[in-house]
Formats: sequence, C-alpha cells, structure tokens
Amino acid sequence: MSVAERSYLLTVTRTLAVLSSARAPEWASLRLLAALDTVDGPDETLSASVHVEDDGRVVVERQSTVWDEATVTLVPQDDGVEIRTRVAGRGRLTDVHLLAGRSLMADAPTGFLPSGSRFRRRFSPNPGYTPQLAAAGESAVIGVSGDGEPGRGRWFFTPAPLFLAFETEDDWVGLGVAAPVDELTFTQLEYRPAEIGFSLALAYEGHTEVDGEFSAPTVILTTGLPEPYAGLPRHREHLTARRAAPPPRARPRPAWWSEPIFCGWGAQCARATSEGGSAKDLATQANYDGYLEHLEQNGLVPGTITIDDKWQGAYGTCRPDPEKWPDIRGWIASRRARGQHVLLWWKAWDPEGLPPELCIRNPLGEPVAVDPTNPDARDALRATVTEMLAPDGLDADGLKIDFTARTPSGAALTTHGPGWGIALLHDLLDIVYRAAKDAKPDALVVTHTPHPAFVDVTDMIRLNDIVRTDEGVVALMRHRADVSRCACPELLVDTDDWPMPDLAEWRAYLDAKSSLGVPALYYTDSVDGTGETFTADDYEALRRSWSTWRSAR
Repeated sequence: MSVAERSYLLTVTRTLAVLSSARAPEWASLRLLAALDTVDGPDETLSASVHVEDDGRVVVERQSTVWDEATVTLVPQDDGVEIRTRVAGRGRLTDVHLLAGRSLMADAPTGFLPSGSRFRRRFSPNPGYTPQLAAAGESAVIGVSGDGEPGRGRWFFTPAPLFLAFETEDDWVGLGVAAPVDELTFTQLEYRPAEIGFSLALAYEGHTEVDGEFSAPTVILTTGLPEPYAGLPRHREHLTARRAAPPPRARPRPAWWSEPIFCGWGAQCARATSEGGSAKDLATQANYDGYLEHLEQNGLVPGTITIDDKWQGAYGTCRPDPEKWPDIRGWIASRRARGQHVLLWWKAWDPEGLPPELCIRNPLGEPVAVDPTNPDARDALRATVTEMLAPDGLDADGLKIDFTARTPSGAALTTHGPGWGIALLHDLLDIVYRAAKDAKPDALVVTHTPHPAFVDVTDMIRLNDIVRTDEGVVALMRHRADVSRCACPELLVDTDDWPMPDLAEWRAYLDAKSSLGVPALYYTDSVDGTGETFTADDYEALRRSWSTWRSAR
C-alpha cells in the first residue's frame, strides 16, 4: 500500500517500508521491526500486525518473546520519515537493534531480518583510520569508547554527532539518531552493513534497566540532501526540536580564547624520539621554559600555553609533580604577567591516585575509571578542578580535556548509581565544566566532543590526533573541522598539530589552519615523525600565519 507521496515515495508491504523517488526505484526498504535484547535473552518477534493511522503513521504491533508490548511506528514527514520504537515490560538492555529484528513468524522468513538498501556510499562524521566517505558496505561506529588498539581507532571524536549519510542516485539521505542526552545510555551506535542491506545496533551493555515503558532513540531519515555535511545542521535542528540539544546561539568569548595556542606535547615527543625515553617524563617546568624561549627567539609568542601529559603526580588527583614543576603556580602567574594564559591537560576517567570506592570497578574490585554517579567522587572531581583553576589554587586559565574515549565499557563493571555510555560521559564533563566556571568564569574548556548535546560542557572542539591516511593531513583535518562547525557552530575549533608524518605535511597544514580554526602549534624546532628540523622559512611562515590570524580576528 502506498501511504505517502511527498519529495519521496513510501510504500509499505507487511513490515517493509520502501523509500524511493521518481528517478530511483528504491533507496531503502526499511524493516519496521526491532530487537531490544536483554540479559535474560534475545528479543524475537512471534507475530506482527500492521495498520495505517488516519494521519499516515504506520504502526507495527509485534508480539515479542521478551516484552509485554512492542511497537514500531513510522511517521512520514515532508522531508523524510521517523522510526519510533517502544516496548513495555521489564528487563536490562544489552543490544538494541533498530531497522531490523529477529523473526520467528510462521508466515515470514525466520532469523535476523535487516533493512535493505541500494545506497552507493556512506558518510560518517566520526574520524578514524578509514576515509569519511566509503562504500555503503563499510561499517561505521560512533560512540565514546575507543583507543589505538587494533580495531578500536575511533577515539578522535567522542562522541561525534549520531548521524550518517548515504548516497543515492539522486542525492543523499541522512540518518540521525535522536534522544535527550540523559537517555543516550549506550556506549556506541554501530551501522552494520549486510548484503544490499543494513541495520543499526546500540550497545547498552546491561546497564539500562527497563521497568515499565521504554522508548529507544528515534531514527530520523532525511531526504534530499545535496551533500553529506548539509545533513549535520539539519540533524542539529531535529535534536533541537526534540529538546535533545540546545539551538545554536552566539556566546560571549573572551578575546584570549582565540589566541594562537602552543601545546608542548609535540615538542616532548620530538625530543623523546631523538634522545630516547618517555615523552611524559619531559613535561617539566625547565623544558617548557626552554620551548617558549626558543619560540620567542624566533618571534613567536603564543597567547595560550597548554601544559600537557604528564605534569601531575597522579592523573586522578592532579597535584603537580614537584620534581617536574617545583613552582607551577608561580610559573602560571609569570606567564599571565606577560599577557599569556595557561591551560592544564586533564586526563578524563583515569583513577590513578583515587580511592577505589570512588571508582567504577571490575568484578575483582579493581578501579577502571572515576565514577561520576558517586556523590563522593563528584565532590572529589569538583575539588580537583577548583584546585587547578581557582585563584587560591594553581590559578590556571582552563583545561584541555583528553581521553574521553576511555569512557568505561563492559557488562560486568559496577557503578554507584544509574547512568552509562554517552550519558555517563556527559555527566562527567558536566561536573568538570561547572566546577571550572565556578572557579574561574572565563576558564576555557577544550574537549573533542562535537555532538550537539555536548555544547553545554565545552567551549572549544579540539580536532585531536592526526593519523596517517591516504587523503593527507589537510583533508583529514578539514573533515573534522567541517563536522565541528556544521554540528556545533557556536564553538571554537582548536586545530591541533600532532603527530605529523613529515615536515611537508606540517607545512601544508600550517597554510590551512587559519581557515579551520584557532591555530595550534605543538612543535618548536622539529617534527617527530621524521626528525626533520624547521628552517628560517618555517618560522617566517609561522609568524605570518599567526599575524594574519590575529589581524583577521
């Protein structure tokens, strides 16, 4: 039965809703089923009845092996469709499969039934080791857990917008996942391609308890996109309409937030590469004085300085290591007297130095992360941030927050209170951000979280570490900047600068930085990838770049 004819055609046959246009006979056949698995077993569909409401909604009521009630509702919109999934009953969620389901129906195929598609390519806003544009048969993961381990290289944006786009014969179709941030209690969204098909999976890991009704995040398909990045502002509009993110608004910004940034991590790594040893051991007061003196001798005075990993004695307590920084408070004061501002690098989640009872723990009782659901841990976090930023503490000017991709993941981990996944990371950052502003109202908080629901816990999006790809550094970082500016236009962008594969790529990126965001410099005299040293022309190019940026600003 044909139930809609707008900018697209929608035809429903049993539990399949076929999207098409006059030119393309079929973009996708959306499976109007779901599987909300629990720790007690998988959710399988025994039967399904389909009816169309007067307003054009398609309602699929399914008999589930797990839930007392289960429905999937497709809602036609002028520019696409929404798919809403609801269950009622009791259970702890593990994986939630959307646009797919498990069938035990007597009059249909049995087993796992995904949606179908004729998509050509897929676009992901989440940076990784593969290009943002790939064949539709390539998987994609967006979430808050990842690192440099094999198969987990997705830590650069945590989280990126929960949005994908797919190329059709006509244009692009956007696919967004929408819910208020406190309902995003899953660690990741996974796009799972199948043979001419796909499904979505949300990893709840047994940490979300359902007792009564539960609505999964809404899936929103938007048709008629001219190109993928155009879908990100539309996705922001969809979130705003559902009160799942605030509308973009210009914010007051202290002028110094836009000053060129020097972060010492690249210089630490370059020296460790040439001399041996650990880069973390080189985050010392003496070394940072040397880095900045060298830059000043070459006519470069950054407005903002980031003291990077590891100035602390322990990550969890953030007290200065006295052997590395005998007078960090005095050092910060001396820099401010010169018109400069200082950020301190903060490693999210790390429990080093904290009592185990303040931490998320594994079944052996070992701490794996600080626990923002624990009131005592929240107090400890606030006290730590206050000590770093308050005038009667270290008196730093803000925080560079890193390692948000260490958001804990695992069914057997235990927390003090409810909350998990993306929502748990937002809880952690909310504590830190509010404490930072209480300690110093103009404190600058830098994260790599360009999901629109996170704009209330950050001031600047860092584009994060550079990885080797076939597309080159400039294209890689331009993609990240475009995602950030399209999804979160009210936030500044920190261009980052590390690690550089060679001097030629560093030079090319230097030329592009001022078009992407606030220029950041991580090196002083050489790049760590090849050990190539800067020339007089490189320092001249840096001076010119910073001068042009400052004049334009």
